[in-house]
Amino acid sequence: MLIGMSFGEHTSKQIIGTKGDSLKGKKIVLCVTGSVAAIKSPEIARELMRFGAEVFTVMTPMAQKIIHPYMMEWSTGNPVVTELTGEIEHVTLGGEHDNRADLVLVAPSTANTIGKAAVAIDDTPVTTLLTTAIGARIPIIIAPAMHASMYKHPIVVENIGKLESIGVEVLMPRFEEEKAKIPGTEEIVDAVVRKLTTERDLEGLSIVVTGGPTREYIDGFRFISNPSSGKMGVAIAEVALSRGARVTLVHGPGTAVPPPGAKAVPVQGTEDMLEKVVEALKDGKQDVAILSAAAADYKASERKMIKTPSGLDQWNIELRPLPKVIEQVKKVDPGVFLVGFKAEYDVSDEELIERASKRMGEAEMDIVVANDVAREKVGFEEDTNEVFIIDREGEVIHTPIESKVKVAERLLDVVKEKLGR
Repeated sequence: MLIGMSFGEHTSKQIIGTKGDSLKGKKIVLCVTGSVAAIKSPEIARELMRFGAEVFTVMTPMAQKIIHPYMMEWSTGNPVVTELTGEIEHVTLGGEHDNRADLVLVAPSTANTIGKAAVAIDDTPVTTLLTTAIGARIPIIIAPAMHASMYKHPIVVENIGKLESIGVEVLMPRFEEEKAKIPGTEEIVDAVVRKLTTERDLEGLSIVVTGGPTREYIDGFRFISNPSSGKMGVAIAEVALSRGARVTLVHGPGTAVPPPGAKAVPVQGTEDMLEKVVEALKDGKQDVAILSAAAADYKASERKMIKTPSGLDQWNIELRPLPKVIEQVKKVDPGVFLVGFKAEYDVSDEELIERASKRMGEAEMDIVVANDVAREKVGFEEDTNEVFIIDREGEVIHTPIESKVKVAERLLDVVKEKLGR
């Protein structure tokens, strides 16, 4: 049922396009579910409108107990769907016809709605709309918000995986105060803009990406590793896929969830990663190799398959160097466009660029991406990064601190330019 009636254009729509026109002409359905984060939904709706979108709201019964439908009607300037009637609102908004929505955004989404959507249970206006929109292949973005323990529940994780496997984009929540909080409004709006406006300018390219850490075991179960989360590699894979590339993601343990559509190849150690990268280069023509993984440089000379007793006065471990994955790439495929990453710790910009440039020459890279992981909000385990993109001619592009997705977009812009596409 639609709440509200129209006497001409709603004054709330006067903000449409005041910040830009990247969503001009786009019809977005904002689904609101019964999380306390529903208080953020009006803000999300208004920001989407500022970039040109027309926003329509669908609410679950529980969402209506947190914020009133009148609030969403005021926010969007459009009637709100609170129940399904003979007007078949779910088909009007999400069916297979020319006037349907361009995108469905669930913000916030509870674990309950995620579970129902994953198994096509239709018992609220939101879940019925989602089933209809998935069948009609309308782009869908879900922004979860719930207690952290709920988000970590293995079945919730499985349900998120099911949705991602059929092309639904699920944004990572912010983990604060033992809560999996809804992503920030800017991040949500960026995801919508990217989903609806990204050019498929990398169509036809095959890209192999590495991401995350590797583990080098020193006894039966202890290992040497680093704090890499693989978020940068996953961001590169996501952006490349959205722009039409075929992507193979060779990733270490504990890496952020690989995006649906990528050929995900899990590995453990550095030598394992090298083997899988070489296989990818040999098995199919790869146009680009982007090696963002933080592969271990050393391993134990000897690994005893035991648990080394605790309480030892000392434990001496002899380490030997491991092969550098990036140094083998051009030997296997001299024609591949090679992008490497160089991390340093607590150095000046000048020193960072100098060291990265030297490494680029040694490994025959075409581009090197350098960052200083000692800086705040940069590198390991962070959602943001600050990098210097350096090419063989010595040109340096500095990207200040921003999301790893945006860094990935800028990097792939440079790759595209260098390839002359």
